[in-house]
Amino acid sequence: MAGNANMMRQLQEMQAKMARIQDELGQKEVVGTAGGGVVTAVANGHQQILSVEINPDAVDPKDVELLQDLVLAAVNEALDRSRELAASELGQLTAGLGLPPGLI
Repeated sequence: MAGNANMMRQLQEMQAKMARIQDELGQKEVVGTAGGGVVTAVANGHQQILSVEINPDAVDPKDVELLQDLVLAAVNEALDRSRELAASELGQLTAGLGLPPGLI
């Protein structure tokens, strides 16, 4: 019985830590850029895009497709970095549990 109580306590502690990490991820920001920095996208650890900045020099009315590609690239880079951040933060929580990668 003591083993079960100990395991329940450990699970509750892990849930509390996971909730804290999730909250912290929402406060952390990562940046993705494209075109040498002419387009910048900022995302948080919840994979939400917070802002997109476009240098006026990148705006060419004759080549809107290039600008669209740059925005897409910057946003995708920011989201990739956000996922890496979340995996790193949550990986610290589960490191000693022996769980298969990607389970949590």
